[in-house]
Amino acid sequence: MQHTHLQLPSRSVKPRQAGLTMVIDKGLPMRYFADLIQSASDYVDFVKFGWGTSVVAMDMKEKISVLHDENVSFYLGGTLFEKYVVQNRFDQFRELCQGYGCEYIEVSNGTIDLTDAKKSQYVAELSKDFKVISEVGSKDRVHSENMAPNKWIDYINDDISAGAVLVTLETRESGHGGICRPDGELRYGLIEEILTCGIDSNALLFESPTTELQAYFVRRLGPDVNLGNIAPTDIVGLETIRLGLRSETLMDFEAEGATSKRDEL
Repeated sequence: MQHTHLQLPSRSVKPRQAGLTMVIDKGLPMRYFADLIQSASDYVDFVKFGWGTSVVAMDMKEKISVLHDENVSFYLGGTLFEKYVVQNRFDQFRELCQGYGCEYIEVSNGTIDLTDAKKSQYVAELSKDFKVISEVGSKDRVHSENMAPNKWIDYINDDISAGAVLVTLETRESGHGGICRPDGELRYGLIEEILTCGIDSNALLFESPTTELQAYFVRRLGPDVNLGNIAPTDIVGLETIRLGLRSETLMDFEAEGATSKRDEL
Protein backbone atom coordinates (compact mmCIF):
# COMPACT_ATOMS: atom_id res chain seq x y z
CA MET A 1 0.00 0.00 0.00
CA GLN A 2 1.23 3.49 -0.85
CA HIS A 3 2.30 5.85 1.93
CA THR A 4 -0.18 8.68 2.37
CA HIS A 5 -1.04 11.38 4.89
CA LEU A 6 -4.40 9.72 5.52
CA GLN A 7 -5.46 8.11 8.78
CA LEU A 8 -6.69 4.67 7.76
CA PRO A 9 -7.99 1.78 9.86
CA SER A 10 -5.49 -0.80 11.02
CA ARG A 11 -5.20 -3.71 8.58
CA SER A 12 -3.31 -6.94 9.30
CA VAL A 13 -0.58 -7.99 6.90
CA LYS A 14 0.41 -11.38 5.55
CA PRO A 15 0.74 -13.97 6.86
CA ARG A 16 -2.47 -13.04 8.66
CA GLN A 17 -4.96 -14.97 10.74
CA ALA A 18 -7.80 -12.50 10.20
CA GLY A 19 -8.88 -10.24 7.40
CA LEU A 20 -8.46 -13.08 4.89
CA THR A 21 -9.45 -12.62 1.26
CA MET A 22 -10.36 -15.64 -0.86
CA VAL A 23 -10.44 -14.98 -4.59
CA ILE A 24 -12.29 -17.36 -6.90
CA ASP A 25 -10.75 -18.39 -10.22
CA LYS A 26 -13.34 -19.70 -12.66
CA GLY A 27 -10.79 -20.46 -15.37
CA LEU A 28 -8.87 -17.27 -16.05
CA PRO A 29 -6.25 -17.33 -18.82
CA MET A 30 -2.78 -17.95 -17.43
CA ARG A 31 -1.19 -14.59 -18.25
CA TYR A 32 -4.20 -12.66 -16.96
CA PHE A 33 -4.16 -14.76 -13.80
CA ALA A 34 -0.43 -14.19 -13.28
CA ASP A 35 -0.73 -10.43 -13.79
CA LEU A 36 -3.58 -10.16 -11.29
CA ILE A 37 -1.89 -12.22 -8.58
CA GLN A 38 1.52 -10.61 -9.00
CA SER A 39 0.10 -7.09 -8.88
CA ALA A 40 -2.19 -7.67 -5.86
CA SER A 41 -0.67 -10.59 -3.91
CA ASP A 42 -0.44 -8.54 -0.69
CA TYR A 43 -4.24 -8.52 -0.59
CA VAL A 44 -4.90 -12.17 -1.50
CA ASP A 45 -4.63 -15.03 1.00
CA PHE A 46 -6.36 -17.81 -0.92
CA VAL A 47 -7.29 -18.60 -4.48
CA LYS A 48 -10.07 -21.13 -4.85
CA PHE A 49 -10.11 -22.91 -8.19
CA GLY A 50 -13.87 -22.94 -8.50
CA TRP A 51 -16.12 -25.77 -9.59
CA GLY A 52 -14.16 -28.40 -11.55
CA THR A 53 -11.87 -25.99 -13.39
CA SER A 54 -8.82 -27.70 -11.91
CA VAL A 55 -9.79 -30.78 -13.91
CA VAL A 56 -10.42 -28.90 -17.16
CA ALA A 57 -7.69 -26.21 -17.09
CA MET A 58 -4.46 -27.02 -18.92
CA ASP A 59 -2.29 -24.62 -16.94
CA MET A 60 -2.92 -25.58 -13.31
CA LYS A 61 0.73 -26.30 -12.53
CA GLU A 62 1.75 -22.92 -13.90
CA LYS A 63 -0.93 -21.14 -11.88
CA ILE A 64 0.06 -22.97 -8.71
CA SER A 65 3.68 -22.00 -9.34
CA VAL A 66 2.66 -18.33 -9.52
CA LEU A 67 0.78 -18.66 -6.23
CA HIS A 68 3.78 -20.26 -4.54
CA ASP A 69 6.04 -17.45 -5.74
CA GLU A 70 3.62 -14.83 -4.42
CA ASN A 71 2.93 -16.57 -1.07
CA VAL A 72 -0.74 -17.15 -1.84
CA SER A 73 -2.43 -20.36 -0.71
CA PHE A 74 -4.96 -22.24 -2.82
CA TYR A 75 -7.53 -25.00 -2.75
CA LEU A 76 -9.90 -26.75 -5.11
CA GLY A 77 -13.60 -25.88 -5.02
CA GLY A 78 -15.89 -27.94 -2.84
CA THR A 79 -18.11 -28.78 -5.79
CA LEU A 80 -15.29 -30.93 -7.16
CA PHE A 81 -15.07 -32.71 -3.80
CA GLU A 82 -18.80 -33.40 -4.05
CA LYS A 83 -18.42 -34.80 -7.58
CA TYR A 84 -15.83 -37.29 -6.38
CA VAL A 85 -17.93 -38.26 -3.35
CA VAL A 86 -21.10 -38.84 -5.36
CA GLN A 87 -19.11 -41.22 -7.60
CA ASN A 88 -17.59 -43.01 -4.58
CA ARG A 89 -14.09 -41.82 -5.48
CA PHE A 90 -13.08 -40.13 -2.23
CA ASP A 91 -9.63 -41.73 -2.18
CA GLN A 92 -9.01 -40.52 -5.72
CA PHE A 93 -9.97 -36.98 -4.65
CA ARG A 94 -7.41 -37.14 -1.87
CA GLU A 95 -4.82 -38.33 -4.39
CA LEU A 96 -5.72 -35.47 -6.75
CA CYS A 97 -5.16 -32.90 -4.01
CA GLN A 98 -1.90 -34.52 -2.98
CA GLY A 99 -0.78 -34.49 -6.60
CA TYR A 100 -1.34 -30.74 -6.79
CA GLY A 101 0.49 -30.23 -3.50
CA CYS A 102 -2.58 -28.82 -1.76
CA GLU A 103 -2.03 -27.62 1.79
CA TYR A 104 -5.71 -26.67 2.09
CA ILE A 105 -8.80 -28.56 0.97
CA GLU A 106 -12.48 -27.62 0.85
CA VAL A 107 -15.26 -29.91 2.03
CA SER A 108 -18.88 -29.03 1.25
CA ASN A 109 -22.33 -30.50 0.68
CA GLY A 110 -24.02 -27.60 -1.07
CA THR A 111 -25.24 -29.64 -4.04
CA ILE A 112 -25.27 -33.37 -3.31
CA ASP A 113 -27.37 -35.35 -0.85
CA LEU A 114 -24.75 -35.59 1.89
CA THR A 115 -25.75 -35.11 5.52
CA ASP A 116 -23.91 -32.54 7.56
CA ALA A 117 -22.90 -35.27 10.01
CA LYS A 118 -21.28 -37.24 7.19
CA LYS A 119 -19.65 -34.08 5.88
CA SER A 120 -18.08 -33.54 9.31
CA GLN A 121 -16.71 -37.08 9.14
CA TYR A 122 -15.00 -36.19 5.86
CA VAL A 123 -13.62 -33.07 7.55
CA ALA A 124 -12.14 -35.19 10.34
CA GLU A 125 -10.67 -37.70 7.90
CA LEU A 126 -9.08 -35.11 5.62
CA SER A 127 -7.77 -33.11 8.58
CA LYS A 128 -5.21 -35.88 9.05
CA ASP A 129 -3.43 -34.78 5.86
CA PHE A 130 -4.68 -31.28 5.03
CA LYS A 131 -5.90 -28.03 6.54
CA VAL A 132 -9.63 -28.28 5.91
CA ILE A 133 -11.88 -25.38 5.01
CA SER A 134 -15.47 -26.54 5.33
CA GLU A 135 -18.57 -24.93 3.94
CA VAL A 136 -22.00 -24.63 5.54
CA GLY A 137 -25.12 -23.80 3.55
CA SER A 138 -26.88 -25.13 0.49
CA LYS A 139 -26.64 -23.78 -3.03
CA ASP A 140 -30.36 -24.49 -3.36
CA ARG A 141 -32.09 -21.19 -2.62
CA VAL A 142 -35.23 -22.64 -1.04
CA HIS A 143 -33.37 -25.16 1.11
CA SER A 144 -30.98 -22.49 2.37
CA GLU A 145 -33.74 -20.07 3.30
CA ASN A 146 -35.58 -22.79 5.21
CA MET A 147 -32.51 -23.83 7.25
CA ALA A 148 -33.00 -22.38 10.73
CA PRO A 149 -30.19 -20.38 12.38
CA ASN A 150 -29.72 -22.98 15.13
CA LYS A 151 -28.96 -25.56 12.42
CA TRP A 152 -26.35 -23.29 10.85
CA ILE A 153 -24.74 -22.84 14.26
CA ASP A 154 -24.79 -26.58 14.98
CA TYR A 155 -23.20 -27.40 11.63
CA ILE A 156 -20.51 -24.74 12.05
CA ASN A 157 -19.62 -26.04 15.50
CA ASP A 158 -19.61 -29.64 14.24
CA ASP A 159 -17.12 -28.81 11.50
CA ILE A 160 -14.86 -26.85 13.85
CA SER A 161 -14.92 -29.75 16.31
CA ALA A 162 -14.06 -32.12 13.45
CA GLY A 163 -10.93 -30.11 12.68
CA ALA A 164 -11.87 -27.43 10.17
CA VAL A 165 -9.48 -24.46 10.35
CA LEU A 166 -12.05 -22.19 8.71
CA VAL A 167 -15.79 -22.50 8.03
CA THR A 168 -17.18 -20.83 4.93
CA LEU A 169 -20.73 -19.49 4.99
CA GLU A 170 -22.15 -20.22 1.56
CA THR A 171 -23.23 -17.59 -0.92
CA ARG A 172 -23.10 -18.51 -4.56
CA GLU A 173 -20.92 -16.39 -6.83
CA SER A 174 -24.20 -14.89 -8.11
CA GLY A 175 -24.97 -13.56 -4.60
CA HIS A 176 -28.00 -15.83 -4.10
CA GLY A 177 -28.60 -18.81 -1.82
CA GLY A 178 -26.78 -19.70 1.38
CA ILE A 179 -26.73 -16.72 3.71
CA CYS A 180 -28.68 -14.71 1.12
CA ARG A 181 -32.33 -15.01 0.23
CA PRO A 182 -33.40 -16.02 -3.29
CA ASP A 183 -33.67 -12.32 -4.22
CA GLY A 184 -30.08 -11.67 -3.08
CA GLU A 185 -30.94 -9.95 0.22
CA LEU A 186 -28.69 -10.95 3.11
CA ARG A 187 -30.36 -12.90 5.92
CA TYR A 188 -29.46 -10.30 8.55
CA GLY A 189 -31.14 -12.14 11.42
CA LEU A 190 -29.24 -15.32 10.61
CA ILE A 191 -25.93 -13.48 10.54
CA GLU A 192 -26.62 -11.81 13.89
CA GLU A 193 -27.50 -15.13 15.54
CA ILE A 194 -24.26 -16.67 14.25
CA LEU A 195 -22.18 -13.68 15.36
CA THR A 196 -23.68 -13.62 18.86
CA CYS A 197 -23.67 -17.36 19.61
CA GLY A 198 -20.07 -17.53 20.83
CA ILE A 199 -18.35 -18.69 17.64
CA ASP A 200 -15.14 -16.75 16.94
CA SER A 201 -15.82 -14.67 13.82
CA ASN A 202 -12.17 -15.17 12.81
CA ALA A 203 -13.06 -18.84 12.27
CA LEU A 204 -15.65 -17.85 9.67
CA LEU A 205 -15.25 -16.91 6.02
CA PHE A 206 -18.21 -14.96 4.63
CA GLU A 207 -18.71 -15.46 0.92
CA SER A 208 -19.33 -11.96 -0.44
CA PRO A 209 -19.27 -11.77 -4.22
CA THR A 210 -21.02 -8.39 -4.39
CA THR A 211 -19.94 -4.92 -3.32
CA GLU A 212 -23.04 -4.64 -1.13
CA LEU A 213 -22.14 -7.78 0.85
CA GLN A 214 -18.48 -6.82 1.16
CA ALA A 215 -19.35 -3.38 2.51
CA TYR A 216 -21.89 -4.77 4.96
CA PHE A 217 -19.47 -7.23 6.55
CA VAL A 218 -16.68 -4.65 6.73
CA ARG A 219 -19.06 -2.23 8.45
CA ARG A 220 -20.33 -4.95 10.78
CA LEU A 221 -17.05 -6.65 11.70
CA GLY A 222 -14.32 -4.23 10.66
CA PRO A 223 -11.51 -4.24 8.07
CA ASP A 224 -10.19 -7.62 9.21
CA VAL A 225 -13.30 -9.67 8.44
CA ASN A 226 -12.69 -12.82 6.37
CA LEU A 227 -14.32 -12.55 2.94
CA GLY A 228 -14.51 -15.01 0.06
CA ASN A 229 -15.75 -15.59 -3.48
CA ILE A 230 -14.14 -12.31 -4.48
CA ALA A 231 -13.88 -11.79 -8.23
CA PRO A 232 -10.26 -11.38 -9.42
CA THR A 233 -11.06 -7.93 -10.79
CA ASP A 234 -12.40 -6.85 -7.35
CA ILE A 235 -9.25 -7.56 -5.32
CA VAL A 236 -8.03 -3.96 -5.08
CA GLY A 237 -11.57 -2.58 -4.88
CA LEU A 238 -12.27 -4.77 -1.84
CA GLU A 239 -9.15 -3.46 -0.14
CA THR A 240 -10.41 0.10 -0.59
CA ILE A 241 -13.67 -0.95 1.07
CA ARG A 242 -11.69 -2.42 3.98
CA LEU A 243 -9.75 0.84 4.39
CA GLY A 244 -12.68 3.24 4.10
CA LEU A 245 -11.50 4.64 0.78
CA ARG A 246 -14.68 3.84 -1.11
CA SER A 247 -18.03 5.57 -0.73
CA GLU A 248 -19.67 2.47 0.82
CA THR A 249 -17.40 2.70 3.91
CA LEU A 250 -15.87 6.18 3.56
CA MET A 251 -17.36 7.57 6.78
CA ASP A 252 -17.43 4.36 8.83
CA PHE A 253 -13.87 4.68 10.14
CA GLU A 254 -13.76 8.43 10.63
CA ALA A 255 -13.51 9.85 14.14
CA GLU A 256 -16.60 11.67 15.41
CA GLY A 257 -14.69 14.93 15.43
CA ALA A 258 -13.69 14.55 11.82
CA THR A 259 -17.29 13.85 10.89
CA SER A 260 -18.52 16.95 12.72
CA LYS A 261 -15.87 19.12 11.07
CA ARG A 262 -16.93 17.80 7.68
CA ASP A 263 -20.56 18.63 8.43
CA GLU A 264 -19.59 22.25 9.14
CA LEU A 265 -17.98 22.71 5.73
